[in-house]
Amino acid sequence: MYEAVHAQPDGESTVATLVETAAAYGFEGVVVRNHSNARASYDATELRAEHDIDIVRGVEIRAENPQHASGAVGNFRTDETIVVVEGGTNDLNRFAVENEKVDVLAHPMANGGDVNHVMAKAAVENGVRLEFSLADVLRDHGGHRVRVIQSLRKLAEIVDYYDVPYVVSADPFSHLALRAPRELRALGDAIGLSSTFVEDGLDEWGRIATRNRRIQSESFIEPGVERGRYEADN
Repeated sequence: MYEAVHAQPDGESTVATLVETAAAYGFEGVVVRNHSNARASYDATELRAEHDIDIVRGVEIRAENPQHASGAVGNFRTDETIVVVEGGTNDLNRFAVENEKVDVLAHPMANGGDVNHVMAKAAVENGVRLEFSLADVLRDHGGHRVRVIQSLRKLAEIVDYYDVPYVVSADPFSHLALRAPRELRALGDAIGLSSTFVEDGLDEWGRIATRNRRIQSESFIEPGVERGRYEADN
């Protein structure tokens, strides 16, 4: 299982500290998903050798609108193993699920965002994973936490009905916010997602990384020719 984290300067902990903690908790890999304006500096090869855990280079694109998001996806796609787009508005959600260069749509239900049947079908067609972030369930309380759980359950119904690919994350910005896989599985059971659902969503980060690395290694980029990365998804 893999966890997708935010490290300094995006988060509070260094990549090294997050990786060390994740390895101690039993994760097989860590995706460093800093926002595009707060890139982290680290030596993945050194950390992988020291902690015997996979380090995946990623980015989470935060944009004001689909036009800005489109430019950022194009800039980061050839360099990053996993490209995530932060959603939360219907326009950004729609852009992400309709773009085969995007791996994950993060926070689709935040800030009044929603996922309907049209978006779900587009996500399936383009291989875009919807994220189930457990961050607010773990760290909030009261009415907001209840609403987040309701949103996650609604999203799970859509994912199940249309067989939409998805990922799960605690979305930690600090090593103190990391939770072991067994804790996240137990949380899934407690909020109605099931432990199996959560485990599959954590595993999916690793499957994305494996697929994209294979495509990157097998693809050759000629000058002026864009890489066709996602035509080999099946």
